[in-house]
Amino acid sequence: MKKKPAGFTLIELLVVIAIIAILAAIIFPVFSRAKKSANQSKCVSNLSQVGKAIGLYMTEYDDKWPFGVDPADKFTPQIWSQFPEFQALIPYIPLMHELLDPYIRAPNVWECPVDKGQEIDDVSFEVINSMPRSFERFGSSYYYRTELTVRQYSSTNLGDITNINVYFDGSGAWHGDADILREGDSFEEMFEKMAKYRYNVLFGDLHVKNISNTQYRQAWSTPPAKAASPRSRNFVSPVWWYTQA
Repeated sequence: MKKKPAGFTLIELLVVIAIIAILAAIIFPVFSRAKKSANQSKCVSNLSQVGKAIGLYMTEYDDKWPFGVDPADKFTPQIWSQFPEFQALIPYIPLMHELLDPYIRAPNVWECPVDKGQEIDDVSFEVINSMPRSFERFGSSYYYRTELTVRQYSSTNLGDITNINVYFDGSGAWHGDADILREGDSFEEMFEKMAKYRYNVLFGDLHVKNISNTQYRQAWSTPPAKAASPRSRNFVSPVWWYTQA
């Protein structure tokens, strides 16, 4: 009687390899989704803490939104060229994460775990070199709707507080499914990328939600003021053209 050769036959090895490949195809996407969900949850938690810090600040400063700026304001101040008085003040206004530090005292709160920087700001479309990561370069992964500071709104001034964006990811690419905007991109390529972007956003009532690019643009187009005063009617946000696109 012939003895069966020791070890696996070629067919058996191929079967084992096929089974491993099938399991990998099933398991890896699950791990990837789990990691993505964990990063998103961490980012949402960070913005929730920022919201609490803003609330504490406002209780001490007559309910006014913090008089601070974000990295885009500080390092691309040309976005405020229509408002020269405010633009002239920008070098002397603290960055928001520095202003709110006494209410948080945890630098990692300002770090989005998937922050991968950006070459082009996806709100103003200005060149902003925050590579390799916005947190490393500027101290914050999150950006601010500085219009609230420019107008020195209070929480009671805001109109639709549940839908107006206050604080958000520096780039929708970090939680989306497309690359960051690059300096060589055409406008068509930019908008194609942004269609796949997602943002974690702190809203006016201080709740945080992960939203699509379309919802993000709607938040930007939400008027901040309850009633249009003569001054607010004349106000044109640096991102007015973005919300009109």
